[in-house]
Amino acid sequence: MTDRHSIPWPAVALALATGIGMVTAGGGFLLSVIVVFVWICSFWLMAPPPVSAPPPSDSMQLTRTGMRDLIEHSGMPLLLMDVSRIIIANAEAREVLGRHIIGQDARVAFRHPAAVDLMARKTGGTVTIQGLTGPRSVWQMTRQPVGGRYWLVELINRTAEADISRAHTDFVANASHELRTPLASIIGYIETLSDEGESADPKMVAKFHNTVLREARRLQTLVNDLMSLSRVEAEKHEAPSERLYLGPLAQQAARDGAGPNRLERVIYTPSETPLLIRGDRQQLEQLVRNLVDNALKYGAQDENVTVDLFLDSSNMAVLKVQDRGEGIAPEHLPHLTRRFYRTDPGRSRMAGGTGLGLAIVKHIVERHRGRLDITSKRGEGTTVTVRIPRISDESEALS
Repeated sequence: MTDRHSIPWPAVALALATGIGMVTAGGGFLLSVIVVFVWICSFWLMAPPPVSAPPPSDSMQLTRTGMRDLIEHSGMPLLLMDVSRIIIANAEAREVLGRHIIGQDARVAFRHPAAVDLMARKTGGTVTIQGLTGPRSVWQMTRQPVGGRYWLVELINRTAEADISRAHTDFVANASHELRTPLASIIGYIETLSDEGESADPKMVAKFHNTVLREARRLQTLVNDLMSLSRVEAEKHEAPSERLYLGPLAQQAARDGAGPNRLERVIYTPSETPLLIRGDRQQLEQLVRNLVDNALKYGAQDENVTVDLFLDSSNMAVLKVQDRGEGIAPEHLPHLTRRFYRTDPGRSRMAGGTGLGLAIVKHIVERHRGRLDITSKRGEGTTVTVRIPRISDESEALS
């Protein structure tokens, strides 16, 4: 467009040519000059005002750059879309979805019915997407408008919450099953005794009474373990502060775990160095009892169980419990600390196990900032090793 402050050279040339023509044709010189002057001024004054605005492409580039800088370092995946095309993806989004999504249509990038449905909404919204980054992944996707044509997409990872929910559901289901089994047995035997009345065979009555008592004790043990697990989990983020020596505690707890009938099968080797630690006395006693009881139950009945206590090279107090039984297959080892996990469910129930012993041990070790290792070799036995940080001296213990 013509700027009123610039010289309109085409108009000036046309006016001058007209003036020269008028003079040549015999017109007066003064009249020709006046006509040329008025003509040039009219072009000057009638020119439209200048329009100063940056090109649209420069403005759009400025907006994108500012938005990119704004969201780049956010802790959650964020994307900016131009209508339905992804034009910006921050570092987290590129890590989760890949760099190739920039420039793609969002419906192609996500390829999920719920995401495609969200892209089609004119008002945005929130949906839950399962399987976006893995078979068990769960993401919350939110799409909201930014300006006239842009959309901001926010992704929140809900996988951990979903895993916790599934774990709680599985725990309740497993606990219900474990409780229902002894209850059903107790009810069944009591109903039989009630139906038989006074005519019941005394030997059968005595047998049924023993079975009911055994199942009731099993039920009591299960409830106690459930309560112990609940307490340990509730406290596992609070480091113990009590100062105690692990040696005398472990020796007494090993005796208690064996009981008078199995005490001769437990060989205890104390540490040559006093092992002062920060710990919860009650929980550590339970840890040792559980490990010794498991070793006696599932190890060979004619073999001893060794309990060794010593200080390792990294200044950790080490408790090692070893049986000499048939051992555990390698595929079971990673799952042994799961709640209600059993390598042989029938044998475990016959031995009175609840499937919670090692789960309780794991949480106790975690609370004491220690480490739990389980190794086993078929035909040779199983070794459980617990490492707990040792306090070097009394002054450190008081700190």
